[in-house]
Amino acid sequence: MSYQALKERVCAANKEINRVQLAILTWGNASEVDREAGVFAIKPSGVDYDEMTPDDIPIISLETGEKVEGKMNPSSDTETHWHLYRVFEDIGGVVHTHSTYATAWAQAHREIPCLGTTHADTFYGSIPCTRPLTQAEIEGAYELNTGKVIAEHFEKNGLKAGELPGVLVSSHAPFTWGTNAMKAVVNGRILEEVARMASITQELNPGIGAVDQYLMDKHYLRKHGANAYYGQN
Repeated sequence: MSYQALKERVCAANKEINRVQLAILTWGNASEVDREAGVFAIKPSGVDYDEMTPDDIPIISLETGEKVEGKMNPSSDTETHWHLYRVFEDIGGVVHTHSTYATAWAQAHREIPCLGTTHADTFYGSIPCTRPLTQAEIEGAYELNTGKVIAEHFEKNGLKAGELPGVLVSSHAPFTWGTNAMKAVVNGRILEEVARMASITQELNPGIGAVDQYLMDKHYLRKHGANAYYGQN
């Protein structure tokens, strides 16, 4: 089976991470799943964005998490992506970056409250922040446990990955997802801008609270759901 089209999309999405300044050096990775084929493609570990080609993109089994094609080692975050694909069955792409403002909120162990309509257009509620990983989780299967702590937070708090296409991992950085790898990059860019806006807003008014529920509902639901009317049919 040829995975060329999948590898081309994932290579393009990884280059987009760098182009929109969500990551410097090699600080980020994007992947996309092909559920029918039972695989996902992900950035190779430590490879410069400018030098990356589709032929460099490894292919990973969705069933086992093992590499099934490719000459390069996959991203060190592969097991996190793998776990997210297995627990969030509707997502098609995952992105991890260390973008400045979103990472700052993660390092502060703070969720990003919905302070206005820009946030509500994409994220239906506060962007969650997980608990910190324990020493045992870090010293064990660290990357897999990172995926597990994300899934744990969503399950424990009754959150839906489709309504909140991103998360902050405490002391670490953001992960975002979408219908494909490029959409996950877009959501990563939105998350970073929302994090920047929230930082500025709280500097201007430290006592500001979350936006009214009815305003959040209006902005989220006019873009998402059965009665959405934003954009072109």
